[in-house]
Amino acid sequence: MKLGISSYTYPWAIGLPGAPPNKPLMPLQLMEKAQELGVGIVQFGPNMPLDKLPEKELREVVKRADSWKIDLELGTVGFDPARLRFQIQFARRIGAILLKTTPERPDGTLPARMEIADCLRGIINDLAEAEIGLAIDNGRMPAQELNELLGTVRSSWLGAALDTATPLAIPQGWQISVRVLIHRTLCLHIKDFVVQPGEHGMGFSIKGCPVGTGQLNIPWLMESIAAIRVEPSVILESWTPEQKTLPETIALEHAWAKQGVDYLRRFIPD
Repeated sequence: MKLGISSYTYPWAIGLPGAPPNKPLMPLQLMEKAQELGVGIVQFGPNMPLDKLPEKELREVVKRADSWKIDLELGTVGFDPARLRFQIQFARRIGAILLKTTPERPDGTLPARMEIADCLRGIINDLAEAEIGLAIDNGRMPAQELNELLGTVRSSWLGAALDTATPLAIPQGWQISVRVLIHRTLCLHIKDFVVQPGEHGMGFSIKGCPVGTGQLNIPWLMESIAAIRVEPSVILESWTPEQKTLPETIALEHAWAKQGVDYLRRFIPD
């Protein structure tokens, strides 16, 4: 396995709706963070789309990836075949090794499983020709449904992007997602969290925390991966809580990234 970061490791620093930083973190700076942390992957998600970069800046990102031996991964949203083909070809052009997508329409609804399956069948040859894997995010679809979908559209270029926190909104326990999807996982997104009872014991709240300090059983997760000998990329992400000021929030976000990488190095030394 290889450890990495993504544009969702630093969402506050990049910019969120209603909270724009004075100096947003830019793609080249994200690459510099990866080198500083000593990780070998950077995944650029929809909050930092590389295909929107000026060509000169894009070339510099690719140049630094080559120089620093950092693998590039891309993230997008949706199952529009034309859009995915464009992303596949763009990934191939810049030397990215993986494309991740979330099963979601522009209006936020979930596409029908048959619609997704038809799209996947239509782009398998594109993936094979480009030698790029497509990982489907598990944050919107129950694990068993995603597993069945990948089982009906069989290809070594297709798999899951297994997130440890977002399936809680389905709702589905993260360990169920791991047990069902780990054998199909191309990309593992690690976010840690704590579930706290609400006032008077009614309801719950789920909050992010530094990786290794919450309720995510990371030793069990790593043992589960090792047991079936899969080698997904491992991307550190976080749900950093908002602080009194945006600079304080961004500072905490950076601290959590360093703390998370240091913790995960116990399991992923390379």
